[in-house]
Amino acid sequence: MKPVTEKYTGKNLHFENIPFVADDGFTCNLIRVRGTKAPDKGPVLLVHGAGVSASIFLAPVNKNIVEYLIEEGYDVWLENWRASIDFAPNKWTLDQAALYDHPAAVRKIVQITRSTSIKAIIHCQGSTSFMMSVVAGLVPQVNNVVSNAVSLHPIVPNFSRFKLKYMMPLVRQMTDYLNPQWGIKAPTFTAKMINTLVNLTHHECTNGVCKQVSFTYGSGFPALWRHENLNEETHEWIKDEFASVPMTFYKQMARSVAEGHLLPGDHPKELPATFVGKAPATQARISFFAGARNLCFLPESQTKTFNYFDKLRPGFHALRVLPDYSHLDIFIGRSAYKDVFPLMSQELSVN
Repeated sequence: MKPVTEKYTGKNLHFENIPFVADDGFTCNLIRVRGTKAPDKGPVLLVHGAGVSASIFLAPVNKNIVEYLIEEGYDVWLENWRASIDFAPNKWTLDQAALYDHPAAVRKIVQITRSTSIKAIIHCQGSTSFMMSVVAGLVPQVNNVVSNAVSLHPIVPNFSRFKLKYMMPLVRQMTDYLNPQWGIKAPTFTAKMINTLVNLTHHECTNGVCKQVSFTYGSGFPALWRHENLNEETHEWIKDEFASVPMTFYKQMARSVAEGHLLPGDHPKELPATFVGKAPATQARISFFAGARNLCFLPESQTKTFNYFDKLRPGFHALRVLPDYSHLDIFIGRSAYKDVFPLMSQELSVN
């Protein structure tokens, strides 16, 4: 997969690649993005989801979220944590990201910018793992968070629950990873078998990666976006934006979905036994965004977490359910710069 700097096709942005070492020794990186004018607002960190990379925020649309935030005056940082497809496939868990990646990324930004606080926009498994860091008090420098799609209460469609409970244990016996790139080239028997299954059941478009993404992440046709929200260039662009996701992630997510809230996986002694058992160790304001038509994580996921936070601190946090959006089209949709980004900017501006 090409790095962010080779994927971006826009103009007038400068990318600075800043490696950092996670607290367990895994090498990740931050990408600082600057425009033609110096920022007059503080740093904002964007955290991608599973099986993608930081470039997912640089969709070929009229104005992507990075361009929008730079125009708004923010100092924009993108985090490639260990789930990034820019790195070699590895059997990561949400625990590792929460304990080791996100705290180290935040400290690196604070060290470089000398800012006493930062804001964050977090998506999907970047959101779940980052929220684990927030609730556990591991990123005290973060004072404002915009969370998209899912955070502490993963609620999925019934068929996704079936897949997690019955199909994923079988798939784990055959492969350590699922990879939407199999929609382009299926190199193994398992890959060919899954690709055949996907082609037999998904007829929503002719983009093999798009169809594989829907099988990998949800229950829809498609699951992560509404086709009508994407321009043709973006629908083609996604072919290069998705790759390996480890079965270790699905194992942890299956337990969390069954329990009704996030659970620690491989580091239970270093993280809270439950992330909804006591008041979060943070003073950050959190805005929960959800697409009303999300078929990866149902919008009730964010509504339930918002209600949990709102009960602890009434009127402080925010909930935004967007009626015409799904999961990732909140960031890569053709009209997101008009429908979504102003709302996110509005929430970031609340102190």
